[in-house]
Amino acid sequence: MRTDGAHDLRHHGDAEVRDDGSALVDLAVNVRADTPPPWLRERIAASLTGLAAYPDGRSARAAVAARHELPVERVLLTAGAAEAFVLLARALTVRHAVVVHPQFTEPEAALRDAGHAVDRVLLRAEDGFRLDPADVPEGADLVVIGNPTNPTSVLHPAATITELARPGRTLVVDEAFLDAVPGEREALAGRTDVPGLVVLRSLTKTWGLAGLRIGYVLAAPETIAGLERAQPLWPVSTPALAAARACMEPRALAEAAHAAHRIATDRAHLVAGLREFAPDGLRVAEPAEGPFVLVRLPNAVAVRRHLRDLGFAVRRGDTFPGLDDQWLRLAVRDRATVNRFLQALDQALLLAKD
Repeated sequence: MRTDGAHDLRHHGDAEVRDDGSALVDLAVNVRADTPPPWLRERIAASLTGLAAYPDGRSARAAVAARHELPVERVLLTAGAAEAFVLLARALTVRHAVVVHPQFTEPEAALRDAGHAVDRVLLRAEDGFRLDPADVPEGADLVVIGNPTNPTSVLHPAATITELARPGRTLVVDEAFLDAVPGEREALAGRTDVPGLVVLRSLTKTWGLAGLRIGYVLAAPETIAGLERAQPLWPVSTPALAAARACMEPRALAEAAHAAHRIATDRAHLVAGLREFAPDGLRVAEPAEGPFVLVRLPNAVAVRRHLRDLGFAVRRGDTFPGLDDQWLRLAVRDRATVNRFLQALDQALLLAKD
């Protein structure tokens, strides 16, 4: 596995639960618990009778386009958002790539694998991991940022992000977690007035489809055409296409909106509980707006190990550029699970002091 200095760009939350994950309560992976819902599983299962035919993505693509009120020429379906980063790295002519960190590391990994040099803009904890557009080099012709950002849970104002746009620059905004924000505040998906804008969306987080691999790209037709040429034939499976169609329907959108409000309530409960550990040196990166929370504590390595012994998996933060081994990321879970986690955290902190 290739690393980049002290940061393993290929380490993701699933590594925390890959081997003995069945014995652990998972707060490491940012996929909504108790998903996919039964109605979505049924839709996916019904598509299995059509596996003898090659996948036909036209209706799913049209459904995504209609959901964002865009022409189909502005939509590309992908095998998860991660594939989109690979396509962008391979298809775009890039002279000066900049990735705003801390954020999901796959964009930088994909760019490096494609032979591109990558500069980093590191947002600082003391600034609340907030973006100052002036920090991005003017000569950058590709800029990548997440919103809300994984792992910081910062939701950047759309107006701040669009300040990064300019002629000759591709601005990639990873909105994989935007549907977990009530009202999808600060969304850029569907905007056609921002030059060079490329928005990535994922259906794996809200709907629990990480094993199915389905996401999409929204961009100008010429950008979509270039990415499509870089894709292999039939990149999205028939079951994934069925899931995409189902998740664009009014019922699904209403359910996702309800889930976003529930996540916000559960996150507030988690943050309130975490604040009680301030005397132990624990600090929460606030305000958190995503379905996960970033925390800093002096003995995070030992605490993470003890939490694992107590049955809870959390995400280490030191693989994210801009963070070190004092950071942990916690996925938001329901109130009962959070209460049990907070009890375990109390024990882990005591054990780490010994």
